[in-house]
Amino acid sequence: MKVAIIMGSATDWGVMKSAVETLKSFGVDFEVIVASAHRTPQRVHDFVKNSDAQIFIAAAGMAAHLAGVVASLTIKPVIGVPINSEPFKGLDSLLSTVQMPGGVPVATMAVNGAKNAALFATEILALQDDQLAKKLISYRAKMAAEIELKDKNLKKEFF
Repeated sequence: MKVAIIMGSATDWGVMKSAVETLKSFGVDFEVIVASAHRTPQRVHDFVKNSDAQIFIAAAGMAAHLAGVVASLTIKPVIGVPINSEPFKGLDSLLSTVQMPGGVPVATMAVNGAKNAALFATEILALQDDQLAKKLISYRAKMAAEIELKDKNLKKEFF
């Protein structure tokens, strides 16, 4: 397995399914588990310590300590996805994920930025995988072509 996605709660699935879909589209092996830094700390510890993942994506809302806890347990890259939650609209999650102490880095995505987390993990893996790098180049070219088509259609319609 190359990427492990850890969600602090099953309710995070609504956001994190886009990470799974993105990893699948690139053919990247992954695993998904629910484990809470606060409610199941031993499960988080055991999973991270025994995982053969090359990269961890950790998603959590509110206090959002999950990514930091994962980062404290491994020297592998950890990508944090702060989840939008009440009452602070994800700002609490964002700050809890991004404000890591020196020496324990977490690459932090935007609030609900699951797709970008999967793309970032794919980019890291592509450093050692030429086929994956080619897929990313094609993905970017397709995105650019879609924008150019939208621009062309907009100009046709309004100008």
